[in-house]
Amino acid sequence: MSAFVGKYAVLALTKPYMYISPRGVDQERQVHRHARQRYFGGGREHRHHREASLEHQRREHRVQSPSPPRAPFHLSQRIILPLRCHSFRGNTLPETSDGKPFVEILEENNVIPGIKVDKGTVEIAGTNGETTTQGFDSLGARCQQYYKAGARFAKWRAVLKIGPNEPSELAIQQNAQGLARYAIICQENGLVPIVEPEVLTDGRHDIKKCAAVTETVLAAVYKALNDHHVLLEGTLLKPNMVTPGSDNPKVAPEVIAQYTVTALRRTVPPAVPGIVFLSGGQSEEEATQNLDAMNKLEVLKPWTLSFSFGRALQQSTLKTWAGKKENVGKAQEAFLSRCKANSEATLGKYSGGSAGGLASESLFVKGYKY
Repeated sequence: MSAFVGKYAVLALTKPYMYISPRGVDQERQVHRHARQRYFGGGREHRHHREASLEHQRREHRVQSPSPPRAPFHLSQRIILPLRCHSFRGNTLPETSDGKPFVEILEENNVIPGIKVDKGTVEIAGTNGETTTQGFDSLGARCQQYYKAGARFAKWRAVLKIGPNEPSELAIQQNAQGLARYAIICQENGLVPIVEPEVLTDGRHDIKKCAAVTETVLAAVYKALNDHHVLLEGTLLKPNMVTPGSDNPKVAPEVIAQYTVTALRRTVPPAVPGIVFLSGGQSEEEATQNLDAMNKLEVLKPWTLSFSFGRALQQSTLKTWAGKKENVGKAQEAFLSRCKANSEATLGKYSGGSAGGLASESLFVKGYKY
């Protein structure tokens, strides 16, 4: 007899397909940021024209990027964004130019569609620029709508920073409670929540400081998840890797792997089935090498360690594509190359060699928002 009953039974059916190595998660958000900078840098166009044109670029990339025949062997999920065009109020899932729901394209490629449900960060009053995440208004109704439209998981990003007195206890608790509240609302509506507490790399701190803060944040998050009665078996964790601050010298992948896995072993319950890392501004190649080093570690890791990269999976693809139809083939090959490299890294079998000039470029953006 299954331990998962009632409304949670669907979570038990969904989650095994979401984290099986060697497949990972493709996150769509970078298409939007790149397209906005590449095509509308000056912002002089009329708002409605700008949004409609940007949505056209998003649609083109959505259709093209999952289409390389071998990509589904390396990706199990894709996070998509609701339309942001003014007439849709962010509640409608995207379609292709001929009206076909994008989720159907993903399903045909054996890729599970998911949805970003938060509405960005706002500053916490009385703090030194610390933030909490908004988006709880009508979250339950939106989750119901997204589930009916075909989404099977969701994502919510909480952001914390390291400073002389940061993160404060207030910021840690606000974000931990927010993630837990989001997670249980998702599960109540049949969606598997990806829990994303990101500790930013901005600053001069060393890797030991990042490790200590990451452990503190994760401990608070899992306390809150338990307090809200979230089914841990029906969740995924999307944390930062433990690295030195952006203004400090880099360290070897083996060092990052040791600190990251140690922090996770101290805080993440074994009931959590999978951990899918964010890239946090690392170059494509750095993120892949660090993930590979973690999976090479010969210590007990009760969860699958995989990837949920945005910038570190798509940046070289987007630059190769540049919005031009004649570049689609080359862009798809670049995308497949990164997918394959990260797939190998989830097994600890990445041998390098997929890094061209674009893949080695730093993707760090101070105070990154999307």
